[in-house]
Amino acid sequence: MGRLHRPLYRPFRISRGPLITRDRVLCVLCALCTVVWPPFGSGFSAAGRAPHRITRVTSEVFRLAEEAGEVRQRFERTRNAARGQKARAEELDRMLRGRKVVTAALRDDAGAAARAQYRTGGFTVEAGAEDVEDPVELLELQEPAVRRRAALGRLLDEDSRLAGKLTAERQALAASRPLLEQDSARLKAAQHSLTTRLSAARDQLNAISQTSVESGRCEPLDVEDVRAGDAAAEGAAGDPHEEWTRPVLSYELSAGFGGTGANWANGHTGQDFAVPVGTPVRSVGAGTVVSAGCGGAFGISLVIQHEGGWYSQYAHLSAALVAPGQQVRAGQWIGLAGTTGNSTGPHLHFEIRTTPEFGSAVDPVQWLNAHGVRV
Repeated sequence: MGRLHRPLYRPFRISRGPLITRDRVLCVLCALCTVVWPPFGSGFSAAGRAPHRITRVTSEVFRLAEEAGEVRQRFERTRNAARGQKARAEELDRMLRGRKVVTAALRDDAGAAARAQYRTGGFTVEAGAEDVEDPVELLELQEPAVRRRAALGRLLDEDSRLAGKLTAERQALAASRPLLEQDSARLKAAQHSLTTRLSAARDQLNAISQTSVESGRCEPLDVEDVRAGDAAAEGAAGDPHEEWTRPVLSYELSAGFGGTGANWANGHTGQDFAVPVGTPVRSVGAGTVVSAGCGGAFGISLVIQHEGGWYSQYAHLSAALVAPGQQVRAGQWIGLAGTTGNSTGPHLHFEIRTTPEFGSAVDPVQWLNAHGVRV
């Protein structure tokens, strides 16, 4: 048992074997390390594979965002339908009240004609009829009254049919309203559930991206692995016929170029687009990815070179989808928005530069406007 506690560097003999020294043992261990662990310095390359966890979480963000969007649209349609039904029901009520007034007037008129006919034995006495002795002439004098009574009868029939039609539509609306309200309530609950789950998934993605920055390993994700659904597939590869576009599709503008504040020592060098974590970020134009950052003030960031000597930068990402040296199209997904680096909340910091380095930025909104893109 004593031999088990001897220091490894002291020579000892194994039965029928050669003498093992400290140097030989170290050589064997080094060889094993080389086989088991790959060399350091894989870096931010296109060949790098992102960890399974961030890929799974990003896919969940995409899936939940797409489902939440679909449910929100269905909820809006249902709510608009309910509003339309309510407005139609109010209109029908007004029309029915109007029909009642018309019906009452027609019935009064018809009643007066009937009473006059009863008093005259079926004839309406017109002015000057007392001096008429010819029966044919008396019948001719009676004809307008007959036509009037017939017209009143037709008007009453039409009014009755119209009132019945309006009443039936009003009853149908009343019968369908509870079902529509149930659908609206169900969709509202589903929307709340999806929003809660989406918020949790975005928080998880943000935590993973912060860990990636802290470890210095910000490997790009494969967009084919993380995108989910047809909506995400559309436009992910960009449009070869599009020249320039916005870096994000749905956004609110926040801090603008040249702004001052505690977060910027010499003024804000870009335009901020307030978007949720995980929002796809697109290249504003065709070009080549020239650099990628994984830390510092910009957090996970990308710089793309475009024609004409222009460069665009995308900062505070939660993940990159491209790597240096990669060619991209206008509108192609290049990363996911986040809040890494010097950031107070989820957003995309977007810059247009005359060089790839910090310090050569121009107003990106004016630049986009000059290139036919309104933000």
